Amino acid sequence: MKLEHKRENVVTKKHFVIRLIRYNLFTFGLIAFSLGVGVMGYKLTAHLSWIDSFYMSSMILTGMGPTAEMSSTAAKIFSSFYALYSGVAFLSITAVFFAPIIHRVLHILHVESKE
Repeated sequence: MKLEHKRENVVTKKHFVIRLIRYNLFTFGLIAFSLGVGVMGYKLTAHLSWIDSFYMSSMILTGMGPTAEMSSTAAKIFSSFYALYSGVAFLSITAVFFAPIIHRVLHILHVESKE
């Protein structure tokens, strides 16, 4: 996922759209992986239903907070580590999602003219 240098021309709209699609696919892969880890962790450690595990994972991953009480030690430990992971993952996923857009804007503003 290489981006062009400031001395290179701004890529065409077609290439930019392809770049956006690639970054968005990667972003959605990260989201799916993070939710999968959370769902399986809550299912196995807290013995929540699939829907409750998905709901809990979604709420923790987006920073909204827990929705169920963790009763076992294993569930509390998993929930703690998943919350720590989720904080970093949320910021990282957001950065990957917006990277091509921010890069294009900054590149347009700083591209060196050949005149």
